[in-house]
Amino acid sequence: MQSFIEEHRITEVECLVPDMNGIARGKILPDEKFLRSLDHRGLRIPESIFVQTVTGEYPDEDVTDDATIDVYMVPDPNTIRPVPWYEEPTAQVICDCVYANGSSVEISPRHVLRRVLKLYEEKGWKPVVAPELEFFLVAMNKDPDYPLVPPIGRSGRPETGRQAYGIDAVNEFDPIFEQMYDWCEAMGIDVDTLSHEAGAAQIEVNFNHGDPLEQADQVLLFKRTMREAALRHNVYATFMAKPMQREPGSAMHLHQSVVDLETGRNLFSDDDGENSALLLSCIAGLQKYVPAAMPLFAPNVNSYRRLDPESDAPINVHWGFDNRTTGFRVPVSEPNARRVENRVAGADANPYLMIAGSLACAYLGMTHGLEPSNPVMGSAKKLAFTLPRHLYDSLNKFNASKPLREVLGDKFMDAVWYVKLAEYDAYHQVISSWERENLLLNV
Repeated sequence: MQSFIEEHRITEVECLVPDMNGIARGKILPDEKFLRSLDHRGLRIPESIFVQTVTGEYPDEDVTDDATIDVYMVPDPNTIRPVPWYEEPTAQVICDCVYANGSSVEISPRHVLRRVLKLYEEKGWKPVVAPELEFFLVAMNKDPDYPLVPPIGRSGRPETGRQAYGIDAVNEFDPIFEQMYDWCEAMGIDVDTLSHEAGAAQIEVNFNHGDPLEQADQVLLFKRTMREAALRHNVYATFMAKPMQREPGSAMHLHQSVVDLETGRNLFSDDDGENSALLLSCIAGLQKYVPAAMPLFAPNVNSYRRLDPESDAPINVHWGFDNRTTGFRVPVSEPNARRVENRVAGADANPYLMIAGSLACAYLGMTHGLEPSNPVMGSAKKLAFTLPRHLYDSLNKFNASKPLREVLGDKFMDAVWYVKLAEYDAYHQVISSWERENLLLNV
C-alpha cells in the first residue's frame, strides 16, 4: 500500500467499510496519517455502524457487546485503488474490522462472507461466482414525493418504450457509460458486458467469474462508480429493486459453481460431462433455504415489489434448464463452465450478504445431500407464488432458521433481525400517496 501511494502520489485515502445495507462508511485520511496508522492500529470506528439502519437510525435493542466500543479497521491491501473522479490524487481501500484482541467482528458483511468461504475450503471446495447487476438511470428527483421518470438522452427526449437490448437506446447515454468504463478500467473493476434491459433507461452489467470476496468488492465499488458517473451528467443511477411503478424491477443475479480446490475441476459436471449429483444438491439447497434467507436477497420493503407475477422476476423456487421464469436456472454450458444462476436477489441487496446467503443455501444442500424437485418445463409463472411477499414475513422465516444460524452465526442473524425490523417499523409509520388518494374521501 505504501508503494501504491508513493507511485500514484496519493494525498488522501478513503477507508471504506461496507455496512449491513452495502453502504460504504468509514474515514478519509491524509496519506501520511494513513500510513502511520498501519503500524499503530490508528484506524478506529464504532462497532455500531454495522447495525445502522438505511435511514441512519439504530434499533432499540443492543445487538453488539457494547454499542459504544470502537473496533479497528484493517485495510485489505488487495483492494487499494485510485478514486479517478477526484482532482486531488485519492485512493480508496476496503477494510475489515477486528476487536482489540484481534478477533473478527462477526456482524461485518465481509466477515460473514469469509465465514461461508471457510466452510467451503474445509470441504476442499472453491466457489466461483459471477454477478449480473441491473439498474435504472432516472432524471434527478429532488422531491421524494414525486415519482421517478426516465432521464433525457442525447436526442433531447426521454425514453418511453421498452428497448430491451437496444444498441441505440444505450447510446442515448453514451457519455455516462464512457466515463463509467474509463473509471472502472482505472480501478481494475472487471465489467464484462453492458446491455439495455427491458425497462425505460434500465441497464444491466455483467461481471466475469471470479473469487466471491473479490466479486463482492467489485460490485460495491461499481455501484459507487456508477452513481458518480451519472451525477456528473445530472442523472441519478439507482439500484432500488423497484424504482418505478410501471417498469420492471432490477435484479442482481448470481451465477455460482464449485471447483475442486486442488485440481480446479468443475464439480458440477461428472466425468461424462453430465450434471453431477453435487449440482443437483446445490439446487436443492437453494430451493429449501432461499425462502428463509430472503432478507439477504430482498432486504428492503421495496424489494418485494419487484417479485411480481407479471414481471421477469421469479415468484417461487422452481428450477429449470435455460429457463428464465424459474428462481434457479442452469444455463446451457460446457462441462467446465457448468453452473446454476440464482435469479431471486434484487439489485438493492448487499453484495457480500447476497453472495454469502446464496453460497450458504447451496452449502447446506450439498453437505446434506438434498435432492431437488423435477425441473420445470415451460413457465414457472403458472405455478404457485411461494417466496415471501413482505419483509416482515421473510424476517420471521429468517429468524427461525436454525440451519442458517449454524452457517452464518447467531450474532449476525440477530443483527439482521433487529436492523431490518427497525427499518420495517419506520416504513410502516409512513402514510403513502395511494392511501391519501383512494381513502381520504372514499371510506
